Amino acid sequence: MYIKKILLAIALIGLVVAAYFAYFIYGAMFEKNTAFNNDKAYIYVPTNANYDQVRAQLVPLLKDIDSFDALAKQKKYTTNIKAGRFAITKNMSNNDIINSIRSKNIPIKLSFNNQERIQNLAGRIAQQIEPDSLQLLSVMTDNTFLKEHKFTDATVLNMYVPNSYEFFWNTSAEGFRERMLKEYYRFWNTTRQTKRKTLNLSVNEVMTIASIVQKETAKVDERPRVAGVYLNRIKKGMPLQADPTVIFSKKLKENDFDQIIKRVLYKDLEIDSPYNTYKYAGIPPGPITMPDVSAIDAVLNPESHDYYYFVANVQNFGYHKFAKTLSQHNANKNEYVRWINSQGVNR
Repeated sequence: MYIKKILLAIALIGLVVAAYFAYFIYGAMFEKNTAFNNDKAYIYVPTNANYDQVRAQLVPLLKDIDSFDALAKQKKYTTNIKAGRFAITKNMSNNDIINSIRSKNIPIKLSFNNQERIQNLAGRIAQQIEPDSLQLLSVMTDNTFLKEHKFTDATVLNMYVPNSYEFFWNTSAEGFRERMLKEYYRFWNTTRQTKRKTLNLSVNEVMTIASIVQKETAKVDERPRVAGVYLNRIKKGMPLQADPTVIFSKKLKENDFDQIIKRVLYKDLEIDSPYNTYKYAGIPPGPITMPDVSAIDAVLNPESHDYYYFVANVQNFGYHKFAKTLSQHNANKNEYVRWINSQGVNR
């Protein structure tokens, strides 16, 4: 009898322990364990990260990190970390969180436009995916790659067509570059290639003219007309004489792309730079900024007209007055000069 009581007591204790263990496991796996009020929170797990790095991001998001640790170890997540961007939804359990950060890498929408230099673009991209700007810049300016795909230091920006793209956050610098090369070839499809051949321009020449158009006017509906002016000048053998190229030349010479220049001075026209279209005839060696698709397509689909000149329209800000003759242009220009002087804009 005594032995039976002992065995019964042991059995009862075993049941209690088993019940407690089952309760603990159930709680660790299935009870809600989030501590934030938003619908979602995101964690960014770097390539080759260890569990401590993941845990540090989870601590402020979870009510009970210890129960998460226990389940993560049991499910072998602590030794099987996946890089990427992962979402944790409000009221998720530890089990759901582990399943999410183990296998549900969520893409980001990466976007860029209007960068003046490849360095600026690298910095912009580094704000959105894992590689830093130096890693990106090194890959984007790799001489072997540029030579293989017929780019130069002056034209490398042409490869990056401004748009929004879907990327995984942990995409490598090389992966980003290869994707952009594919997008470049996709953009320059048969239709666009045919149009630029009709204009007797190379891709780089189209992009360079488009970059000038981009800087000349922010009005998308005016860009085909501005593009038509520059193409008319090229056909007639006239210098482009584009103020934005002078501004770019000044920034490049002084290695200061943060300066704001609202007025081009006569002395600026003498800056010795292949980008200065007042001093050097023809199309500059590369783009002066990253043109929007609208500016590129404006060059490929220019307005047909007889204009050779234009200047800012002080009666309709943002737009320009166009002229067919130099005398007409000078009259328009004098009106603009009087206005800008009245505003006290000296630089």
